[in-house]
Amino acid sequence: MRRNARKASRFLKAISHEGRLMILCHLASGEKSVTELEELLAIRHPAVSQQLSRLRLEGLVTPRRDGKTVYYSLTDDRPRQVIEVLYELFCSEP
Repeated sequence: MRRNARKASRFLKAISHEGRLMILCHLASGEKSVTELEELLAIRHPAVSQQLSRLRLEGLVTPRRDGKTVYYSLTDDRPRQVIEVLYELFCSEP
């Protein structure tokens, strides 16, 4: 149980940053390039790359290179499940 609590804690820390959470929200709808994420989030490339690096380190996103373009997708369904609950709690109409 302690090991699982540690994994859950790392997961929650990774998604607790507003920028990383927004990236995961956008990736929940499908694979996106770094450029697409920059436009969707209205932030510069270095900031997007920094947050993607942290998400990649935590095993939440996976990169795929196509020529010069790097695309990211969710590694598994855990972030999507959490995002759906967060959306229901904070974004849906009461």
